[in-house]
Amino acid sequence: MFSSPTIEYTLHLADNALILGHRNSEWTGHGPILEQDIALSNIALDLIGQARNFYQLAARLINEDRGPGARRAEAGEEGGVTEDDLAYLRDGWDFRNCLLVEQPNGDWGTTILRQFFFSAYQYYFYGELQKSREAGIAAIAEKSLKEVTYHLRWSGEWVIRLGDGTEESADRMKNAMDQLWQYTGELFEPAEYEQTLAAEGIAVDVREIRPMWDQRVREVLTAAQLNKGAGDWMQTGGKLGKHTEYLGYLLTEMQFLQRAYPGCEW
Repeated sequence: MFSSPTIEYTLHLADNALILGHRNSEWTGHGPILEQDIALSNIALDLIGQARNFYQLAARLINEDRGPGARRAEAGEEGGVTEDDLAYLRDGWDFRNCLLVEQPNGDWGTTILRQFFFSAYQYYFYGELQKSREAGIAAIAEKSLKEVTYHLRWSGEWVIRLGDGTEESADRMKNAMDQLWQYTGELFEPAEYEQTLAAEGIAVDVREIRPMWDQRVREVLTAAQLNKGAGDWMQTGGKLGKHTEYLGYLLTEMQFLQRAYPGCEW
């Protein structure tokens, strides 16, 4: 979609955070108890904040790539790309998020396990990304790591609580594992733009953080008396714009207002 691998990569990071943030926001007012309703809503806000930072960086890079006319647009003239354009005016095939984050919420156990898998990934990912040679990306990663540290602890505690809980909660976690495990492999399968930037010291080689993720996930699942999903075959394609049907429905809801009333502001 864009000529620059850095732009493509920045959008990938933003899309991951935005889509999962939106998914989590769907629980607001529907959590099992008030305290956890607020906790997940705050995690959603953290993720959307991360997305905003990455979209703002991507918009700046796009406008710089397009030349002086687009840069003038940042000062208020028409033609420049904004963070809202990138979030609300791209179609599903333009999004580069991993398939895991767009999966439907299901029950509380499914939402918790999805968050745990992704937070464990983000924790080690941001730990490496803060070393990026791209200063803007590194700064966002450093700030985001502080938030993700809490996300990982919160979701991991819930996985153990549910997996090692009642017979029903354990069954629900097993069902969640059956649904979600097949989407975890994509996290560690680098797209071409990731490989290009990893060689330049800008991106993280996601294959290198796989052992750390495996160990953390294994420790939590063992404590939760859960087995990891069966089989080695994994769903892929999200990083290249090939998504499940669920993303289309999510974008229809999330983008409706901006598309129905272009340029509207609160």
